[in-house]
Amino acid sequence: MLACPSCGTEVAAALLVCPACGWLRFSEDLKHLAGEADEYSRAGRFTEALVAWRTALDLLPPNSKQYAAVSERIAELGRQGPATPQQPRPPWTRRAGVVGAIALFLWKFKIVIAFILTKGKLLLLGFTKAGTLFSMLLSLGVYWQAFGWKWALGVVASIYVHEMGHVAMLRHFGIPATAPMFVPGIGAVIRSRFYPTDVAQARVGLAGPIWGLGAALTCFGIYLLTDLPAWGALAEIGAWINLFNLTPVWQLDGAHGFKALTRQQRWIAVAAVAVAWVLSSKGILVLLLIAAAWAALGGKAPERPDRRTLLEYVVLVAALTALATIPVPVTALD
Repeated sequence: MLACPSCGTEVAAALLVCPACGWLRFSEDLKHLAGEADEYSRAGRFTEALVAWRTALDLLPPNSKQYAAVSERIAELGRQGPATPQQPRPPWTRRAGVVGAIALFLWKFKIVIAFILTKGKLLLLGFTKAGTLFSMLLSLGVYWQAFGWKWALGVVASIYVHEMGHVAMLRHFGIPATAPMFVPGIGAVIRSRFYPTDVAQARVGLAGPIWGLGAALTCFGIYLLTDLPAWGALAEIGAWINLFNLTPVWQLDGAHGFKALTRQQRWIAVAAVAVAWVLSSKGILVLLLIAAAWAALGGKAPERPDRRTLLEYVVLVAALTALATIPVPVTALD
């Protein structure tokens, strides 16, 4: 219990406002967040301003006038934010076949790739959080004991980059998110308050495998340059982890991606998984195929197609399957 500084009434820990006089329990934090949001807005940093305002929203009772005012500021900021113009598709991406699709995918996500290469500060976020660092070391120790330190390090690094992809996309939408918390044997989780539509949820969901693919491709590039089998094995491990996450069940990333796909688009995704399985004979794709077909048959599906999500999903399946077939010696990480 906390005594209200205005009227002396005892305020329960679960309450955000004094029931007697209306004193806001987190008034000082709200003032600080409002000041930060205003500074970010004046500087044109709309994403950071949205994060501050939405953090403030969590500290306000939903039926208060302050909650309504902050909600209006969020909506207004969304209208003021810089819109991303639709760029024409370059003619060199209009080639038929898988090569053209991959070229279009890479062109569309050149900003994301540049972000991964230049915004190293975000990737270091987890190392500044004691909970993330401790849980990461715990997972590393468990995997190390079971499979050896090289394999353990590769798995933990791949999972970390994957989760930071989710964090980056959540921040893009102005949604506060925690750094990853590792759970040995399961992976890692992040906590956030989820506001967006199915399309935005699909963006956040598939951002993890996109970043994971980037990490796997980096390992594969080093493997090609150095001819060191360990790097090829790390690329293959990353591919397997992110390919599994594309399974459209439960809270896996594939399930979030499927929410934005129409019934017809879901069957196109099923066909893409089937083709990948026929070409690679990877058993994990049987799991994806069954889950994707089940998702295509049942559940609600939007009427408006989302071509970007479909493109992301199909190219991720193709690229990750290709990386998962890398012929690496089984002793590479011994």
